Amino acid sequence: MTKVIPAPGLGLMPKLHDPELLIFVRHGETDWNFEGRMQGQKDIPLNATGQAQATENGQRLKAYLAQEGIDPATLDFVSSPLTRTRSTMELLRGAMNLNASAYRLDDQLKEITFGAWEGFTLEELAEEEQDLILQRRADKWGFVPPGGESYEMLADRIGVWLKTVDRPSVVVSHGGVFRVLRGHLEGREKVAVPKLDVPQDKVFVWRKGCFEVV
Repeated sequence: MTKVIPAPGLGLMPKLHDPELLIFVRHGETDWNFEGRMQGQKDIPLNATGQAQATENGQRLKAYLAQEGIDPATLDFVSSPLTRTRSTMELLRGAMNLNASAYRLDDQLKEITFGAWEGFTLEELAEEEQDLILQRRADKWGFVPPGGESYEMLADRIGVWLKTVDRPSVVVSHGGVFRVLRGHLEGREKVAVPKLDVPQDKVFVWRKGCFEVV
């Protein structure tokens, strides 16, 4: 068995940009989320729970914007192009009494890809990929699955996207994307970023230099 050496201290993520208002929603649950499968960029649809989460997040966001006196028409609505994020965006906008299809897509907001591991649980991979799984456990930030991306690579991609945000925005994307986005905005430790919790039934609002969970 390969000897696994824990990753050294990786330092802090750089703070690249501080948007005036950035609202983030993770897509609702899919069957693969429920089963603990590595989903990545596989185009898996929402399940019934995920559809309900998306609708409820739209209701939360509508109430928040009304409370804060923010007109949804002033916001840029943008989504990852995968089916589960597009469905979430459309359900969310419908719950806000907005035109469900009036949003744009950005390929940079796709989830981290797990390459050949997509569709598997870690338990299913354990027998043949044990050494790689141990390497991932020791350095989740820098580990690259076979044919996939590391969190470090994803952070570079999302860092490029973040610099393009030039107006208040509502973003529907993925768990991995939010982890590195939060890392960039808050200057978090790299080693901690892959472990951040990203619930699918909450709305995250970045405003005045900090996050609020709605």
